[in-house]
Amino acid sequence: MGKTITRTVWVLSLVSLFTDTASEMLYPVMPLYLQQIGFSIVGIGLLEGFAEAIAGLSKGYFGKWSDSIGKRLPFVQLGYTLSALSKPLMAVFTTPGWIFSVRALDRIGKGIRTGARDSLLSDEATKETKATVFGFHRSMDTFGATLGPALALLFLYFYPGQYKMLFYIAFVPGLLAIWASFKLKERKHEPNGTFKPKAVFAFIKYWKHSPEAYRKLVGALLIFTIVNSSDVFLLLKLKEAGMSDVALIGIYIFYNGVYTLMAYPLGIVADKIGLKKMLLMGLLVFSITYGSMGFAHNLAAFLIIFFLYGVYAAATEGIAKAWISNLVPKTETATAIGADTGFQSLATLIASSLAGWLWFSYGSFTVFVTASFVSFVVVIYIYASIKQPV
Repeated sequence: MGKTITRTVWVLSLVSLFTDTASEMLYPVMPLYLQQIGFSIVGIGLLEGFAEAIAGLSKGYFGKWSDSIGKRLPFVQLGYTLSALSKPLMAVFTTPGWIFSVRALDRIGKGIRTGARDSLLSDEATKETKATVFGFHRSMDTFGATLGPALALLFLYFYPGQYKMLFYIAFVPGLLAIWASFKLKERKHEPNGTFKPKAVFAFIKYWKHSPEAYRKLVGALLIFTIVNSSDVFLLLKLKEAGMSDVALIGIYIFYNGVYTLMAYPLGIVADKIGLKKMLLMGLLVFSITYGSMGFAHNLAAFLIIFFLYGVYAAATEGIAKAWISNLVPKTETATAIGADTGFQSLATLIASSLAGWLWFSYGSFTVFVTASFVSFVVVIYIYASIKQPV
């Protein structure tokens, strides 16, 4: 691991660990907090979709900017700083306009850093070790997603219902992330063309000039994203089934624990068997998971489902980025990943809004079964139409 997992990979992984500790301390209580301050199910869906759309658009924009000037660190450091600052701001006021604005600030921070960070990770790997490096990063990132809810659970055990105070506490690991980001060192990167500050949708133009294999893969993942709504809806399903706040957060910790343990080894396996095979297996597990979620009503069923959901996440999130980075030149990595996430986040805006509407109109069963069917169709498409070796 020492040769593959370099100092830069370690530091970036620690930054992500601290950031996810802060974010995931809040994530499982976010729908509870939003409902507490007056948001409806539809409102929560719109907020989450809006937030992810902002993140996606900014990922494409700042990814292109990073490639254009050949610099990564300023984007990484500023992005993590904005996300850290957004945590305590969420609790200052509870008006819808303020909540939407602070969520936008958090997601813009994510958008600024993501393409540049993933480009740094890609630079530290060869084509033969991409999934291993991205898998290790995802594992560390998700360890933070396990630690954060555990800290939230401990706090709520002593202070039930005191969600607002958690937003202030989450600022502490956010500060640690900022500190760690300044321990990174910039490699020399060749600038790639010019950048027009007004070109918010410049990443869309990249689609026309990108490799065919890239377009096929990203297109398939885009269709999948339209039915892959925010995890908030999984948590709302647990609440609908009568799970307590403690049980809900405990199950979420369990899911992230599975993800943490599986991401790195599955990355190693993917480098050996091929990224396409691993991605397809992960998407198939998602289809099974969401289909089962529509019928689940008890703790045992939810534990099995969230175990499988952790396997799905470990087998797809880092793997997809690794595959994409292998399909484009190094000078286009941040743009390619940023464009992918840009399109995906626009789809997420549709997905979360659609899920909120379907849930409100037809119930949770329709949300999960629809996602299961569409994701299975995507598996068949990728298997049949994307033939190139990876």
